[in-house]
Amino acid sequence: MASLPIVILSGPPGSGKSSLANALMARFPFGLHIPLDDLRAWVVSGIAHPIPIWTDETTRQFTLARQTAAETARHYHAAGFAVAIDDILFPDDARRFFLEPLAGLPVHLIRLLPTVETCLARNAARTNKDFDTALLDDAVREVHVAMTREDAAFTRPPWHCLDTTGQSLDKTVSNLLALVQ
Repeated sequence: MASLPIVILSGPPGSGKSSLANALMARFPFGLHIPLDDLRAWVVSGIAHPIPIWTDETTRQFTLARQTAAETARHYHAAGFAVAIDDILFPDDARRFFLEPLAGLPVHLIRLLPTVETCLARNAARTNKDFDTALLDDAVREVHVAMTREDAAFTRPPWHCLDTTGQSLDKTVSNLLALVQ
């Protein structure tokens, strides 16, 4: 693998970002997965969750987590790691928090957009959350609609778009590897 990528995965909740990031990074001799939700969970006191309402403090904490993810990606990449970051990002935030700070590095922006039904089913089947994932159902629908509405922005370079509906994780990893090589 000639160049070690930094892969930024975006998509609605339940689109498979975390599963794909883990499986993708396992294909490299040194791979690091940075789940933005995990960085946010480091906040012990005063965490501002995005649901049920997004506040100014939520924005501040997401900004801090994204800045930390970008710096962590830079450090690990410099040490010879492929890196995957998973987050729910739209094009302007991807540019601001990842493309600009990581300029000059092999950053690949990937939007995962399986059908909303697929996202809802995957969300319902999750076991990696310590809350009832049904609380995310409205967010799944809202983000899916917003990402579909923003389709033109996501289909221009540097974005790659993957509809993973009906694809195995292995097939999706293979497709993604072909894009980032």
